[in-house]
Amino acid sequence: MAITRYNAGIQRAKGLLEIAAGLYDSSLSYQTRRAAENVLQTDTTLGRVLKLSLDTKKSETQKEFTVSFTTGSFREIIAVAAGTYSLAWVNPSVLLTMACRGTGPYPKRLPLRTIAIFPSYDIMGFAVHESTGITDLAQIAKQRIPLRLSTGVIPKSAVTGSATMFTVSEVLAAAGFSFADLRRWGGKLHTAPRPSDPSRRKGIESGAINAIFDEGIKSWGHTALEHGFRFLPIDGAVLKRMKALGYRSAMMTRARFSGLAEDLPTLDFSGWPMIVRADMPAKLAYALCEAIEKRRDLIPTDNYKELDVAQLCANDEEAPYDAPLHPGARRFYKERGFLK
Repeated sequence: MAITRYNAGIQRAKGLLEIAAGLYDSSLSYQTRRAAENVLQTDTTLGRVLKLSLDTKKSETQKEFTVSFTTGSFREIIAVAAGTYSLAWVNPSVLLTMACRGTGPYPKRLPLRTIAIFPSYDIMGFAVHESTGITDLAQIAKQRIPLRLSTGVIPKSAVTGSATMFTVSEVLAAAGFSFADLRRWGGKLHTAPRPSDPSRRKGIESGAINAIFDEGIKSWGHTALEHGFRFLPIDGAVLKRMKALGYRSAMMTRARFSGLAEDLPTLDFSGWPMIVRADMPAKLAYALCEAIEKRRDLIPTDNYKELDVAQLCANDEEAPYDAPLHPGARRFYKERGFLK
């Protein structure tokens, strides 16, 4: 029987990649429970920011590729456009939409394309306790209401911050106020490093906070509704401004959140896009899609389902996109019968 093997250098490189992934299932990791879905979640003392490069010696007889990967947000998207990285995997899809349109924190259009959009359903939530009497965001500015607000970590600038806090800041600006205004009116900001942080749930239950502006709504939305919070609609002038940036409207429905009095409009925050430069060789973009297909059983997903390769280009509720597919990726999906 013939024995197949990788090139010796590839064996070491591939082995290191497998070991690095395996560390997330080692004794350095531990289990926590997401309250909303009542499911176990793996957390770890390891870092979660990836910067990986597969480099090569240039050959005179054969063209070879150098590929580098990163995770992140605005800075990493800009780095892909600059050629610092080949691919970035970010959250949510609207970040790539703004980059391609030259809106939001991007002063000009960036030459980027989509390889795949991984499913991750999420929406933005702007909740206030019923005792505040607030029924829309503009009311906060008009009455200068000093909220006790739980939100994410406020960055020094839009580019260095998270997509979440950029979105919240833009919504507040469209409604006529800012975080600085809230402080000036006597409000207090309770920052949570992540939407599911235990301090937020504690603040909801104790009454220490009376407003929550954040994404990751599955992890705190039900708890808020159970403790007398109502969600505010994102519509009118606020929605118009956000759509101009590239955001999609979404519905927060009673089917997903049983404590709602009625369905109401908000902002979509779904999708995890893998992005590359527009001038990436089509052969490499095609190969990236092949690699995803071959490893689909090993790639973690955010919807508790096995990865469906067809969904990566489906442009559905969990995986929306408004930026063009890379031609190499488009050819892959067409050949597989996923794009007509």
